[in-house]
Amino acid sequence: MPRLIDNYERQIDYLRISITDRCNLRCTYCMPEEGITPLRHEDVLRYEEIVRLVGIGAGLGIRHLRLTGGEPLVRKGVVDLVRMLRQVPGIESISMTTNGVALAPIARALRDAGLSRVNVSLDTLRPERYAAITRRGRLEDALAGIEAALSVRLTPVKINMVVVKGVNDDEAVDFARLSLEQPWHVRFIEFMPLGQHAEQARRAYVSSDETRAQIETALGPLAPAEIVAHGPARTWRLPGAVGTIGFISALSEHFCQSCNRLRLTSDGKLVPCLFSDREYDLRGVLRAGADDEALDALWQEVIACKPDGHHLEGALTTTEHRMSQIGG
Repeated sequence: MPRLIDNYERQIDYLRISITDRCNLRCTYCMPEEGITPLRHEDVLRYEEIVRLVGIGAGLGIRHLRLTGGEPLVRKGVVDLVRMLRQVPGIESISMTTNGVALAPIARALRDAGLSRVNVSLDTLRPERYAAITRRGRLEDALAGIEAALSVRLTPVKINMVVVKGVNDDEAVDFARLSLEQPWHVRFIEFMPLGQHAEQARRAYVSSDETRAQIETALGPLAPAEIVAHGPARTWRLPGAVGTIGFISALSEHFCQSCNRLRLTSDGKLVPCLFSDREYDLRGVLRAGADDEALDALWQEVIACKPDGHHLEGALTTTEHRMSQIGG
């Protein structure tokens, strides 16, 4: 019997794990150009600690994991972590969100270790614009990562595009068109007000309804599509398309009523909601010698304070977390 049932009768079975706050890109909506002051090595959860905490969570009903960052592929030994997590009793799937730049060389190793699928963050299909948005990346490397993921069956491969007014909103139709002939599951994400980018989000926000209208005007009506997923996207398909189109509408049509997740930060804080300022220090308790019963109780405490929703409408107020630190 799952024990992670919150006060609003939501079953929590999905844990997002940020394994590093470091990244090989400097995307304009996520991280300052100079980067951030990284966590000290000793402040980051060790792989063995992550596995132990996941084991506690799995005993309470966690079934699905997503590895994030920063950029998870910059942390040494990530293939080993996937292999260790896949051996935790009760865990049914492990996915990863990555910018894809370093994915191609290790895609097969990740698959062999037990990774189920990947989401690749890709905000433009234009090389010059990609370099401007990421400040240091190459589009060809990200595309090579996507192709490698498809070739080794890390599927479905989901492409995450954060739609930003005046930056890339003119490419929504181009992204949607890719789903016609490619097995890409393209997801359009509303720009969310997080950390120091809240005011930028106010100015650059594009609703999912606006994006959908662009796509349907150019390519025709969308029909509901069903794919195996554990996240918040509402999924559609163009007539005759191989892939799908999804919308993640955190502001205009938030999905809090069906939220099934918790977040574990790279420094060991368990967070009940992406937009919450409340966090619980699992690392400190763990390193103080807590037994499994004490850790179990702390998980239960986090569930008890999970809010009914984020309440961001209108004001766009926000937590002080950076996206790069909490893993999106």
